Amino acid sequence: MRILVVAATEPEIPLPGNGRRGDDAIDVLVTGVGMVATAARCAQALARSRYDVAYNFGICGAFDRSIALGAVVHVVSDCVPELGAEDGHRFVPLHELGLAADHGVLVNEAPPANDVLRALPAVRGITVNTVHGRDESIAAIVERLSPQVESMEGAAFAYACTISGVAYAQVRAVSNIVERRNRGAWRLDLAIRNLHDTARRILDFV
Repeated sequence: MRILVVAATEPEIPLPGNGRRGDDAIDVLVTGVGMVATAARCAQALARSRYDVAYNFGICGAFDRSIALGAVVHVVSDCVPELGAEDGHRFVPLHELGLAADHGVLVNEAPPANDVLRALPAVRGITVNTVHGRDESIAAIVERLSPQVESMEGAAFAYACTISGVAYAQVRAVSNIVERRNRGAWRLDLAIRNLHDTARRILDFV
């Protein structure tokens, strides 16, 4: 089996580099931050080599305050909520503009069969260019989509895997609550530590 491990930044990578797990080969890809970089680099990697499974490991912010800081979650649906048009104060999504056949939500209906992955809480995510940090925009996105977490890369990774026909999973650790920016309340070290521990168990590197 050939496995692709994807993260936006070096600290989110749970392994020191490319390697092997028994007979399985594991390639590590650091894409850079944001959906454009992630989409481009994932598409390049998936076109260059055939992978059986791909994992995206990273951190996220949580809208859902019942999710504890440091908790590791499995993002099973994702979308790009900014794709659309403004009509005054109203946001018009692509499907209402006649530019998409559906609501643009990527649902991971066939994630890798993995006991550690199955035990993680399954959550709804959104992928954004600008993380939310204003009360009005937070309230608006919660009312419109009721997301539980947000990242800057997840949907891009999911879309690249979907069009390439590669089984995938997006696994994230919560570093912060989505609220007015307050870095003092973030638990980044805890999130990274828990992310690495879970990722290594998923990859059977314990």
